[in-house]
Amino acid sequence: MNRRFGYKNSMKRGPRLMRWPGVNSGGKPTLRAHAQAGSGLLQLLFVIAIILLVFVLYWGGSANNQAKSKKLMCRENLEKLYIPLQIYANEHNDAFPDKPGAQTSEEALDVLVPKYNTDTDLFICPGSKDQPIPSGESIAKRKISYAYYMGRRAGNASDALMSDAQIDTLPKTTGQPIFSSDGKPPGNNHKSGGNFLFSDGHTDSSPPMSSFLLATNSKVVLLNP
Repeated sequence: MNRRFGYKNSMKRGPRLMRWPGVNSGGKPTLRAHAQAGSGLLQLLFVIAIILLVFVLYWGGSANNQAKSKKLMCRENLEKLYIPLQIYANEHNDAFPDKPGAQTSEEALDVLVPKYNTDTDLFICPGSKDQPIPSGESIAKRKISYAYYMGRRAGNASDALMSDAQIDTLPKTTGQPIFSSDGKPPGNNHKSGGNFLFSDGHTDSSPPMSSFLLATNSKVVLLNP
């Protein structure tokens, strides 16, 4: 009898309903479901923000490292160019190349190629967009990347001999603009200043505003490429 009675009662109750987590009997999401969805969205946004930060740090740092590397390679170019310049000066009573009437640095320095130097890649700054010059070929009618102080003599450590292309060919005092400060021509081999080669063979760098005196006189003229 008890079994029958229990059976009848179970029949009267009807089938049990299964409820999904976070959903009430009316099929509407509960507060718990909303909280879980909001938490998941915040986690997704956090992950996206981390990815963007890593991307900016990586590519920004990579660009800066590339710019520094090109500026260092440019400085090495000038150091290497001093060798043929010095050899020329030794053969010409300590005078560096001087071509009367020259209007550009290419015209004045062309005498170095190919007798004193055949590596014309040295005349092109890696940070510039100047085109390579075939090895050993005249640079007189080509475009190089460097300015030249024509009329200098070897030995004086304070006399600039070559530099990255400058914004103009005027003398500069300390603090005056010498290289492009916005990456636009002229004088834009680099966005962070430029390099100098001096008459004794040492090199130095300067920000866009000159960090030292760059004087000329009646015997010395600055030629831009």
